[in-house]
Amino acid sequence: MITLEATYVLMGLMVGGIAAVNARDATNPRRWRTTAFWTLYALLFLAGSYLPALVSGVLVLSMVGVAAAGLGQGTATSSTTESRSASAARWKNRLFVPVLVVPVATFAGSVALKGLTVNGRPLVDPKQATQIALGLATVLGLGTALVMLRPPLSASITEARRLMDSVGWAAVLPQSLAALGAVFAAAGVGTVIADLSTTYLPLGTPLAAVIAYAVGMALFTMVMGNAFAAFPVMTAGIGLPLVVQQYHGDVVIVTAIGMLSGFCGTLMTPMAANYNIVPAALLELRDRYGVIRAQVPTALILLVANIVLMAVFAFR
Repeated sequence: MITLEATYVLMGLMVGGIAAVNARDATNPRRWRTTAFWTLYALLFLAGSYLPALVSGVLVLSMVGVAAAGLGQGTATSSTTESRSASAARWKNRLFVPVLVVPVATFAGSVALKGLTVNGRPLVDPKQATQIALGLATVLGLGTALVMLRPPLSASITEARRLMDSVGWAAVLPQSLAALGAVFAAAGVGTVIADLSTTYLPLGTPLAAVIAYAVGMALFTMVMGNAFAAFPVMTAGIGLPLVVQQYHGDVVIVTAIGMLSGFCGTLMTPMAANYNIVPAALLELRDRYGVIRAQVPTALILLVANIVLMAVFAFR
C-alpha cells in the first residue's frame, strides 16, 4: 500500500538535488551553508519517520542555526534570458499546461485512488489519498513539461534550486507551522479557545457559531501565518464542539469551508512570508506589503462568502 512516506521520499530527493546543485555552484558566495541547510532538510524528509524525535529535533535546530548564519544564492541558470523569452513567445499561454495538470490530476487522483484495490487491499492509504495524489500529480506535471518543452534533464532541478534559494528558509514555514498547529492542539489550546468563546461570545445560534469559527480561522491564521496551523486549534475549539456537535452541522462542509476561511487570513498577513513577502521581494516591489494590500479586499469578500456558504449548506 502506498502511504504518505512515498511523497516524503519524493520531496527528500528533490531537496537533496537542490543541495547537490548548490554544492557545485561556485557563484554562490555561501554555497556550503546553503548546501548544509538543504541537506539537513532532505535528511528530515528521507529519514525523519525513522529517526528518534530527539535526533529530528537536533536536525531542525541545526537548520535554524545555519539559516541564522545566512544563506546565499547562486547566479547559475539552466538557460539564458534570450532563450527563455524565445520559448515564451513560441508557447504563449500553453506554458500553463504543465501547471494546470497538477490541480486537475490531484482532483482526479483523490477521487479515483480511494477506490482502487490490489488483491483486496487498498492501493493507497485512503486517509492520505489526496496528499498522495498531489505528489503523483506533481510528477505528472513535471513529465508533461519535459515532454512539451524538451529542456535538458538537469533544467528541472537547476530551476528548482533557483526558486528555492530565492525563497530561502521561508520555504520551511508551511511545514513548520502545520507541525506547530498539531503541537497546540495536543497541548489543549483548542479547549482553552472553546472555553473563552462560550464564555465571552454570544454563540446562541448556528449563524453566530459559524461566524465565530470562520472569522476565528482567518484571525488565527493571520497570527500563525498558516491555515494548516490554525485548523486543528480552531476546529477543536469551535468547529467541532459548537458548529458540528451542538448545532449538527455537516462535518465535511464545516471543515472544508473552515479551511478556506483560514486561507482568507493567509492573504492578509506578513506572517505568511513565503506567500506574501517573498513574492514582493522577487518582483522587486517598492512596497514590501504591496501584495498583502492588493489581496485584502478579495480576502474579506471571500471570507463573507465562506460564512454564507457554511451557514446555508452545513445545516441542510
